[in-house]
Amino acid sequence: MAKFIYRMQNILELKMKLETQAENAFAAANAELFEEEKRLEALMERQAGYETHLEELYAGLINVLKVKETQDAIEIMKLQIDAQRLLVEQAQHRVDIARQKLQKAIQERKTHEKLRENAFEVFLEEEKAEESKMIDELVSYRFGQGKNSGDS
Repeated sequence: MAKFIYRMQNILELKMKLETQAENAFAAANAELFEEEKRLEALMERQAGYETHLEELYAGLINVLKVKETQDAIEIMKLQIDAQRLLVEQAQHRVDIARQKLQKAIQERKTHEKLRENAFEVFLEEEKAEESKMIDELVSYRFGQGKNSGDS
């Protein structure tokens, strides 16, 4: 039996490498998104801490300076949270783009794998036809040999 050689194997291997790169980019984008979400959560917890501190200040003897500082800190946290939300949205957008690229790479690899499978099926059919032809020739040769020896 002859060895199957796929003409476009190098393209298939390239598509596999591109898929791996897309997987890595997707993983990196996901990790970045996770980090940005952690930062946002930390800022929100910090803001909640300031708000709790402000409530404590209102409950006790009111120190106007401390109340003003805490209110300012809360406003700063709100601005930082808004900015961090924007960073989270941008990271999510990068994840979405990376996901689309990964899906496209997977689709292209699967297409080339299907082409390879089809080429292999054609190869097997050709091998089967060649084998059948050889068997027919062998049978014809033996049949012809048998006639010749019977004539003597």
